[in-house]
Amino acid sequence: MSTKLPLNAHMGRVALSVADLGRSLAYYQERIGLQLLRSDGAVAVLGTPERELLHLQEQPGAHPTRGTTGLYHFALLLPSRLDLAKRLRHLIDTETRLDGAADHNVSEALYLTDPDGHGIEIYRDRPRSQWQYANGALKMGTDAFDVNGVLAELNGKISDFSPMPDQTVMGHVHLHVRQLNEALDFYTKAVGFDLIMRYGPSAGFVSAGGYHHHLGLNTWAGVGALPAPNETARLLWYEIVVGDETAVSELEARLKNAGVVAERNGRSLQFQDPSANTVHVIAG
Repeated sequence: MSTKLPLNAHMGRVALSVADLGRSLAYYQERIGLQLLRSDGAVAVLGTPERELLHLQEQPGAHPTRGTTGLYHFALLLPSRLDLAKRLRHLIDTETRLDGAADHNVSEALYLTDPDGHGIEIYRDRPRSQWQYANGALKMGTDAFDVNGVLAELNGKISDFSPMPDQTVMGHVHLHVRQLNEALDFYTKAVGFDLIMRYGPSAGFVSAGGYHHHLGLNTWAGVGALPAPNETARLLWYEIVVGDETAVSELEARLKNAGVVAERNGRSLQFQDPSANTVHVIAG
């Protein structure tokens, strides 16, 4: 039995509850650039023509939550720096509030919060050939974002608003957890990610296939934080995509050996991490 996720494992869809579906659809289509792929009453699916990225479920009366486990942010990975420049130009033109921006050495990222308090990252990766290592460890930091350099990709041309490129994917998901060591042990030993790095005593990053991170894990909501109450706008589940049903079966066996209850449904598997974050794994 393999002890690791396949090298080509990656992140899939993210599902969130929101208080007002119409408000959320307007924000994600008009500001972020996702396209509405389908809707059915209280549920809407957004993404690109190539793939589903975000599931929104309306829950009237849901309010933002803080100090709980759950979503810190989901991260939409764009195919190029030019695409990041187009997003940034549109956010500036529409006076959309940015929470921050950073150069992480391996990537350049913008940070936002949606109307329900859900964190969003929009980023582009540098080519892996440009990633730097020190004593075998990947160098990731938080440096100043080069606004002028990114916008220079536009070559002075006016960038008309357009939906996110078809090649946009869910690059990573960053979670609030109750205990960092517990979460890192679970995601490396039971799920099968590799530990990439720890970021001080309160955060860590794991991935498959040498990526800088597919999952970020932190205790910034408080050590011992409880799950978000059902009446709040919250993370419902996130998805890991693996290559085939064999990989799903191997993960199912690892979880069983770790004493984790998982529900199998054909090509998919559902379980919760120790912080009650719900995970879906599917054979892609």
